[in-house]
Amino acid sequence: MKLSKKILPLLALLATANSHATDGYFAHGYGVKSQGMGGVGIALPQDALAAASNPAGMGLIGDRADFGVTWFRPIRESELIGTVADGTYKGNDTKNFLIPEFGYNRQINPELTLGVSVYGNGGMNTDYKNGIPLFGSVGRAGIDLIQLFVAPTATWKITPANTIGLSVNLAYQRFEAKGLQGFVGSSASSANLTNNGHDNSYGAGVHVGWIGQLNDAVSLGATYQSKTYMSKFDKYSGLFAQQGDFDIPSSYGLGISVKANPRLTLAADVQRINYSKVNSVGNSIANLTPSNLLGSENGAGFGWKDVTAVKLGTSYAYNDALTVRAGYNHSTQPIRNTETFFNILAPGVVQDHVTLGATWVLENKSEISLAYMHAFENSVKGNNSIQSGGNANLKMYEDSLGIAYGWKL
Repeated sequence: MKLSKKILPLLALLATANSHATDGYFAHGYGVKSQGMGGVGIALPQDALAAASNPAGMGLIGDRADFGVTWFRPIRESELIGTVADGTYKGNDTKNFLIPEFGYNRQINPELTLGVSVYGNGGMNTDYKNGIPLFGSVGRAGIDLIQLFVAPTATWKITPANTIGLSVNLAYQRFEAKGLQGFVGSSASSANLTNNGHDNSYGAGVHVGWIGQLNDAVSLGATYQSKTYMSKFDKYSGLFAQQGDFDIPSSYGLGISVKANPRLTLAADVQRINYSKVNSVGNSIANLTPSNLLGSENGAGFGWKDVTAVKLGTSYAYNDALTVRAGYNHSTQPIRNTETFFNILAPGVVQDHVTLGATWVLENKSEISLAYMHAFENSVKGNNSIQSGGNANLKMYEDSLGIAYGWKL
């Protein structure tokens, strides 16, 4: 753990303003190739980021290394209605983010592989330059959350057609909140709630997976990722439930990949993310009472529901040098219309994503891949969402563009 506390923050510096809000706040896909196919990857590993979707996938990609970076641009907007501070507030004073990725895999023998995948597993960011009056802010308001995973992975081919994989997920988080002065005092269990600079959190979990090749054309996959148990944000013990606890939710999923012909591949994933099982994410704002303050054991959170994401993707090998991809991703809405007020800080309301991608094979057999994603504008209108009266409405859309370089070792 001492080593990880030195290495993980250094890696996180590569993504000092990570901001995802796609399938809730998990990324729609991991690895540029997967991102170009709607995020599919449970039954279709394509690079050394495969462990992020399904650890078993690392057993099917051979010896390779991959580096990539994604430019991400979320546009966030909130509206207050029926309050003393009615108006539209844009949380985009920081809106351009670079998100890196890295993967390495080695085939030890025909049955065993060892590798590592490094990726950002979601995150949230809002930056309201002029603050949110109902939050009591005078200057800038918002939050900044970075989540980074380093996943050492081993796979075993237990039969010629069945591969299992195990990742140990070493996680690092960095968090900062600004402009929440209105909650200090009678609403919080401690003063550690806002404007305390960045705080760090460390933790670990496990991720297991299976891929079975039914025949030369069809593969199935299944995966389960445990809750990642994180150390507490001490500087924000008065904000998050359980005195600053902010674990990363568990998730599970199923996938299928079909090689329709030698050039055309179709794939689909279904993933469930258990946001409601983390108190600081799933607890309702209604939990905030004079006897149950922010930061308490069962304190208020963002009120997020669990999310189901359906991912569809296709790839077509136009020739030996060029493969093109497309995909679609739909996730259920995590934010109830009664929970929009606190989610001014985390308006992750987008649900529908379309993607395009391509890979060019170079003369030395290395590859360059690109992926574009657009999440269509979506909104959630508040319904009795502010306890003192009035409503908060949320709106967001997103774009991203990723590039990666990979090669077989």
